[in-house]
Amino acid sequence: MRRLLSCAGVLALVALVGAPSVSQAQQAISFNFGGFVPRGELSRDRNDVLVNDLNAGNDALLFDVRDFKGPTVGAEWLIGLNDFVDAGLGIGFYSKRVPSVYANVVNSNGREIEQDLKLRVVPFTATLRWLPIGRHDAFTPYIGAGVGVMNFRYEESGQFVDTRNNIYNATYRGSGSATGPVILGGARFPIGRVDIGGEARYQRAVGDISKEDNFLGTKIDLGGMSYLLTFTVKF
Repeated sequence: MRRLLSCAGVLALVALVGAPSVSQAQQAISFNFGGFVPRGELSRDRNDVLVNDLNAGNDALLFDVRDFKGPTVGAEWLIGLNDFVDAGLGIGFYSKRVPSVYANVVNSNGREIEQDLKLRVVPFTATLRWLPIGRHDAFTPYIGAGVGVMNFRYEESGQFVDTRNNIYNATYRGSGSATGPVILGGARFPIGRVDIGGEARYQRAVGDISKEDNFLGTKIDLGGMSYLLTFTVKF
């Protein structure tokens, strides 16, 4: 946790270097919600735990990485550095539980051996946005980039098979944080004091999972695309 707070502090410093006085700058709070689409199986890190679960031979699990698509929400504090650049500090939340079964093994009574796979990601981000046509009362497109600290927790819970083909109940958990780039683009449309818009955001980060957590992989790929609806309140 101390390491995560330290990284967040560095992000805040990077985003605000060169910013005008907060009392003088145009500020806004932007809320977003939408969907997160993780990187597909073929593009994920080869040591990714999900990839290894799917390709573990007789111990392989049966699920689809695409099932990890899920809702995401977030908020961001935006500061106008000038008429063409915004700096932002944000936080988000994504969590998805996906059911799975053993692909090649069943219980002695013929029933499936079932587990739940759960991934939670809380990204802390620092970004800069470029407004190519400046701030307008009718339409404000933007593109941007930055860095994110992805706080994650991954869990597998349910029934498992040991080396002697005995079935047992267990829960395995791994957690940590990973840093990576964030790239985004979107547009805002004013309606009174609120701007409504849309944004596409790509994140790339790979977290480490300890061998002591007893997963088949040593990495968890946290990359993917978020498609967001945004509500921005200026003050």
